[in-house]
Amino acid sequence: MNLTCQYQCLETFYWGFSVKNSIRYNAGMHFSTLFFDLDATLYPASSGLWEQIRLRIFRYMREEVGIPEELIPETRDKYWKTYGTTLEGLRIHHQTDPDHYLKYVHDISMMDYLEPDPELQKLLTSLPQELWIFTNADHRHAKNVLNTLGIADCFSGIVDLIAMDFQVKPRPDSYQTALKMAGESDPAHCVLFDDLIQNLLPAKKMGFTTSLVGEIGKTDGVDYYLDSIHDIQNMMPQLWSGK
Repeated sequence: MNLTCQYQCLETFYWGFSVKNSIRYNAGMHFSTLFFDLDATLYPASSGLWEQIRLRIFRYMREEVGIPEELIPETRDKYWKTYGTTLEGLRIHHQTDPDHYLKYVHDISMMDYLEPDPELQKLLTSLPQELWIFTNADHRHAKNVLNTLGIADCFSGIVDLIAMDFQVKPRPDSYQTALKMAGESDPAHCVLFDDLIQNLLPAKKMGFTTSLVGEIGKTDGVDYYLDSIHDIQNMMPQLWSGK
């Protein structure tokens, strides 16, 4: 199945995703939609999962693309900084098939790195807003992570790199796609949680409220800093109070 057909088929998944009951634009509620990055945001970077993904990216570049091993770190860093993802650089410069790449780099046993997080599930379920995943990964990886953490039912849908047509964060079009999919017309009604400050700064400029998760010491330019996603209620109690 090509990616266009895949995206069309995914629309059913995005809008049919199990959703908690919530009241949008409730009286006195400033925020109506919360967007959450996935990797190293909904689980700690210390889990080792992202490091394993990184190693598989390096292996793919060496074994599948044929990039000399000594050039891989520099090449990956260049692609990531230029295009937002390593995949986009490989697509442009090496004609890499996205579906093959994504299956390869995410071919990992989630249970080796993550476990159910009932505390996070309870926290997310208590939020009165609609919650969306907003990730530069693909929907299959996102579903695997969410199911392993036990929080899939907390989210209304997934904005992934296929939905964004590879115009991923921090590209401006990615945030417009997220707003459109969530049915939001005003970024001021939205909060974005992300572990990368470069993804938060464009959102802040557009009018989102921004919260950096887990990247200590790099809070300039964002509204909130959370050491862990579990700190939402302590740091942003207004999400529950409506103030």
